[in-house]
Amino acid sequence: MTKFHSSFLSLAAVLGVLLFSGCSTTSEYFSNVFHDQVEVSDEIATAETDPEMLAPPETDSGLDQELEALRQTGDWKLPSPADAEEEAAGVSFDFPVVHNKQVDMYISLFQGKQRKIFTRWLTRSGKYAPIMQSILSEENLPLDLVYLSMIESGFNQKAYSSARAVGLWQFMNGTGKQYGLRIDSQIDERRDIEKSTRAAAAYLDDLYNDFGDWPLAVAAYNAGPGTIHKGLTKYNVDNFWDLAQHNFLRLETKRYVPKLIAAILIAKEPEKYGFTDIDYAEPVQYDTLEVGPGLNFNAIALLADTNSDIIKDLNLELKNDKTPLNSKQHLVKIPAGTHDLALKNKDRLHSMVSTGYKIHIYRKKETLTQICLKYDINKTTLLRVNDITAGRLRDGQKLKIPYTTVTYQLLPEGNQQAIAAYRDNLILHRIKKGETISKIAKKYNVPPELIVSWNGLESVHKIRAGQQLALYISSAGTVEPQISSTPIVEDNIIVLNDAKKKAVGAPDNQISWYQVQSGDSLWTISKKFNISPAKIKEWNNLKSNLIHPGIRLKIINV
Repeated sequence: MTKFHSSFLSLAAVLGVLLFSGCSTTSEYFSNVFHDQVEVSDEIATAETDPEMLAPPETDSGLDQELEALRQTGDWKLPSPADAEEEAAGVSFDFPVVHNKQVDMYISLFQGKQRKIFTRWLTRSGKYAPIMQSILSEENLPLDLVYLSMIESGFNQKAYSSARAVGLWQFMNGTGKQYGLRIDSQIDERRDIEKSTRAAAAYLDDLYNDFGDWPLAVAAYNAGPGTIHKGLTKYNVDNFWDLAQHNFLRLETKRYVPKLIAAILIAKEPEKYGFTDIDYAEPVQYDTLEVGPGLNFNAIALLADTNSDIIKDLNLELKNDKTPLNSKQHLVKIPAGTHDLALKNKDRLHSMVSTGYKIHIYRKKETLTQICLKYDINKTTLLRVNDITAGRLRDGQKLKIPYTTVTYQLLPEGNQQAIAAYRDNLILHRIKKGETISKIAKKYNVPPELIVSWNGLESVHKIRAGQQLALYISSAGTVEPQISSTPIVEDNIIVLNDAKKKAVGAPDNQISWYQVQSGDSLWTISKKFNISPAKIKEWNNLKSNLIHPGIRLKIINV
């Protein structure tokens, strides 16, 4: 359904905006607000490094060939109403479609050299068009505008153009922010299906209010409204086709309108144009769940009983595969029908910190200092993990590099003992003046997002001196229940036997406890008590040589 605006309401809207903004002309206002084709954010440029998220829009495929074919069409005369009526016979359109040489050229292009590409666009339309058209309908805008996303990005959420336009609707950074999209190092809502579509609808609505004509509004979506206003004034014309006859707009902008019309015509009647047996994708559907900061896709997948790839596909706006650290709550998308299950599982979700290892192949001329800087570890740790005591390293030698990993698990439902055991691993840390979450995380060798999650912090920056933080770190460097009289496995929870934690035959009066301090290692502690590091590992069920400040180690006086 087309949105009609009276001249009076359009004028009132523009005047109101002008008064609010302090701009002296309509053209000046819209140029300031929308025309940001060269605006680039260094922060965003740095964050856009994931190859999976840098897919060039297929709409730019064969651009030179496309523009040359368009040049050959000749004059851009205003199509007659009869042409439009003839083309629209028996089909309902709510965008002003026409039938002329430029439109015909694009129809031929889509049927011929770009047939495979256009078929992919039609296939993807099944995934995105329903939710987009629902939003356009809510905003009382033409539903055929959904195909603007088709010619912008090929219905590709990952589309990233050479001009740094992003997402389904190819928003530039400044325009996206102007229309309420959050864009920073952790999230880019230009890739959010619903939010980007609502922003595009608001943008197009404003453009239509300004021009009172959909072809001009669509051209302004590409070139910026300031450019279109300037052209209309310069040549004293009032419609797109008359403006297109002049050598004013770039051909890349001129192509925008006939390309959209051709896409609409084919998409509404694919069989008529030879596109048969299109296997349309299933419409995207999802539930939403409110979760805290720093929760990664593996944890969210565990809550919803799905896999992290599905969660990533539903939440492409999240750049780091986790919810933003500086948001107290975030609505994540989960598969449709899983909300109740995920909500039920939230209280059972607990995180585990453990140590993983990657391999570094040593090459000649490398120094240990260089390797340690590369992986942010200290030299002592590197030497001990690899049992290196003397001598030089060999070219090609494999070195184990320890790193902290975080995994998630669901505690057994209703098992209060397991929950209590989890809480037994609690360490309380009182924040000192000058400390940051980053410094505290490094001290205890845990990721910052885990501290944020454990304490329900609003942001990594919202802490104060004197505040107490809860840290759940076990003696083995992992968070895991250690209860029960017999070893069992419940719901992916390994519950250890109490007897395993005690040295056989050790009387209680021979057992003492040592709290690990910052800078301690198993080797320094073993020297302090005149025992071997291996014994300390055995008594405390340690899986590696890594220990954390604040944990208590059992020492048997032999």
